[in-house]
Amino acid sequence: MKTAYILVGVPAAGKSTWIKKQPWASECVYISTDAYVEKHAKEQGKTYNEVFKDYMPKAIKQMTQDVINARENEQSIIWDQTSVSIISRKKKFNMLSGYKMIAVVFPTPNKEELDKRLASRPGKNIPESVVRFMIDTFEMPTREEGFDEVWIS
Repeated sequence: MKTAYILVGVPAAGKSTWIKKQPWASECVYISTDAYVEKHAKEQGKTYNEVFKDYMPKAIKQMTQDVINARENEQSIIWDQTSVSIISRKKKFNMLSGYKMIAVVFPTPNKEELDKRLASRPGKNIPESVVRFMIDTFEMPTREEGFDEVWIS
């Protein structure tokens, strides 16, 4: 059965690192606006921050097209975005009718660890206010929301 793994967690919670440790992940279509932005930045010889504002609309279009292609080809998906709110996840549910939906939740590290991880990403600075907002508005995914399974990483 085609499955969508929706990764849920604030920036630097370990989502992308987790994917690299899953041997089966290479069989899934990887969806990540960050990955598209990072690839574009590298191709331009710039940082994530330098291209983010101008390139993000294109990254969203690419993400949408990749989801449509995966759906048409009945491929499983790993969706690597923060997805901390029910509203942001609902958009994914709407695009993935007929998929087995698995939330993979990444608890927020303590402040010291989170700050360390965020600082370890040169050229990719997320304002503290944005991270704080995500932490404060985090909503735990549930089966009632529509997930078939909820995994805690």
